[in-house]
Amino acid sequence: MALTDEQQAEIDAARGEAGRTLRPTVPALEAMLFQAMPVLDHGFVRVIDYMGDDSAVVQAARVSYGRGTKAANEDRGLIRYLMRHRHSTPFEMCEIKYHVKLPIFVARQWIRHRTANVNEYSARYSILDREFYIPAADALAAQSDVNRQGRGGVLEGAEAARVLELLREDAQRNYDHYAWMLNADEAGRVLDPERQGLARELARMNLTLNTYTQWYWKTDLYNLLHFLSLRADAHAQHEIRVYAEAMLETVRAWVPHCFEAFSDYRVGAVTLSAQMLAIVKRMLDGEAVEQAGSGLSKREWRELMAMLGRPA
Repeated sequence: MALTDEQQAEIDAARGEAGRTLRPTVPALEAMLFQAMPVLDHGFVRVIDYMGDDSAVVQAARVSYGRGTKAANEDRGLIRYLMRHRHSTPFEMCEIKYHVKLPIFVARQWIRHRTANVNEYSARYSILDREFYIPAADALAAQSDVNRQGRGGVLEGAEAARVLELLREDAQRNYDHYAWMLNADEAGRVLDPERQGLARELARMNLTLNTYTQWYWKTDLYNLLHFLSLRADAHAQHEIRVYAEAMLETVRAWVPHCFEAFSDYRVGAVTLSAQMLAIVKRMLDGEAVEQAGSGLSKREWRELMAMLGRPA
């Protein structure tokens, strides 16, 4: 992911400005402000602004006047209690705003999370860049035989080469047609003064879904963690998961106590149904439980065995 000289100059100018504030700030996140974290081949994630820190969660929970009324270890303990017992509103007191550059098909998946404020680059008013997501060779996977929305083994050889060739050709050809219909290049310069050109809001329909778009995405910490619990999961689609993993690093810098609790009670934890818990208790009592007599479906049984690190 390469930024233009103009884009880098804008970032440098923003980072060069400093202002005095009475608001709580987080040095580790301040160091990351405005900088583009590369994702995929042309994408990025940037933190643009934030409000609150670990102390804001504690302050809201205690409804205290200051940034915290207890020792740091007690603040950490309270945050872990709130996370463990699935409290929500204290974590909603922190907010963060990202600037994200991402392929359109990833954006359409991402927008399913309706708990954020979003403003996307408008192809009705502007011309999209000639940039497309082309997967790395090890990301070209076949359809899974057991999961209708998952991937199987990696494509190899001539088939993989042909897929990459088609992705590049189709994206370039469709963009060329997009530019012809607009009668304008990426900079908005007229290509043929003898033609009017199609309206931007209509010409955009011809672009491929791997074309890059951009948006500002603002959300509170509670909903951000919910998003990350789903999209940073190993089962999430690779192309959105790498964005979530980049955002996790910003959360680690921003609210380290919340991040620690989230890692322990969400990312590193499992949820057992009542039936699963009953089976675990039977196993602890020394009973040899089999799937056939467990009351669980084959899929539930496989999931339970995976949680326990046992063969299904």
